[in-house]
Amino acid sequence: MLGKHSFRCLLVTCLIIVSLFITSCGTSPGRKSLEGPQTKAKTKTDKQKSSSGSNNKKGISSGKVDEVPWSNDNSFKTAQQKSQTFKQMAAFRTVLIDPLPGEEENVHLAAKLLAGIVVPPGQVFSQNAAIGPYSKARGFKEGPVYIGTQLSKTIGGGVCKIASTLYNVTVLSDLQVVERHAHGMPVPYVPYGQDATVSYGSKDFKFANNTSGPILIWAQGISNTLYIAFYSRQEAPRVEWHHRFSNRQPAGRVYRTNQSLPAGVERVVEKGMDGGVVDSWVTIYGRNGTSRNKALGQSCYLPMPEIVERGIVRNMR
Repeated sequence: MLGKHSFRCLLVTCLIIVSLFITSCGTSPGRKSLEGPQTKAKTKTDKQKSSSGSNNKKGISSGKVDEVPWSNDNSFKTAQQKSQTFKQMAAFRTVLIDPLPGEEENVHLAAKLLAGIVVPPGQVFSQNAAIGPYSKARGFKEGPVYIGTQLSKTIGGGVCKIASTLYNVTVLSDLQVVERHAHGMPVPYVPYGQDATVSYGSKDFKFANNTSGPILIWAQGISNTLYIAFYSRQEAPRVEWHHRFSNRQPAGRVYRTNQSLPAGVERVVEKGMDGGVVDSWVTIYGRNGTSRNKALGQSCYLPMPEIVERGIVRNMR
């Protein structure tokens, strides 16, 4: 007999399977696409405690940071002065692993549109309302998305990196998450349970400013790295992520024919990631030595299959 959580995840998994063919990161409803990972992240343990993601080839990893690249930027200082937001609540860095054409450009553009937005106290921020639609008219390019296991392109592909980074900064700032959707399959640039996907007109990322003062958002993309930080008139408490991984589903293999490869030769072009169920929560530490836990819900992921190209035997005449 299925338990309550198992039944819930079974239902969510069924909905994810349907959504794989309906929406994707950055696209409008009706496009059959899903953004997926480019490389495999390190497998997480069943019980984990983390605030950082996978390392890239240079050893730089996604995760919480204290230093940001715009500290001496005049535009940033002017925005801080105008909003009187001199306390950095939290900052997060997301590393794009082997970004594909258009992906970096879309992330950089979205970061520029995001930088300088002020969220008044009591108001709700919406990513889609703030920087969407992700269209050519707004300067977005074709970026990578997945149609099932097939890599494709769509305008605005890659803006889920903005949503995922915003989600992490929101949680680390102890702000209220109003709307967040996990990807249908895992992504390599943040840990399981710390991602967020958007699709204009369908899925959004939203948070509420539940503080007594305004919050200034600043963001910047540098090469394959995205930085986002929140600033306020008060410091945020220390927040620590926790995840519990269960119901692991091993990643399978999908084979494609590549006529340019010699017969019998195989080449992995996209590494897989296991699927599973991730329960997430955070511990929030007060300045008086107290602490409390806050549940962040459950994320259900289908396995991301490994894509392998192989050569074929040609008939000799």
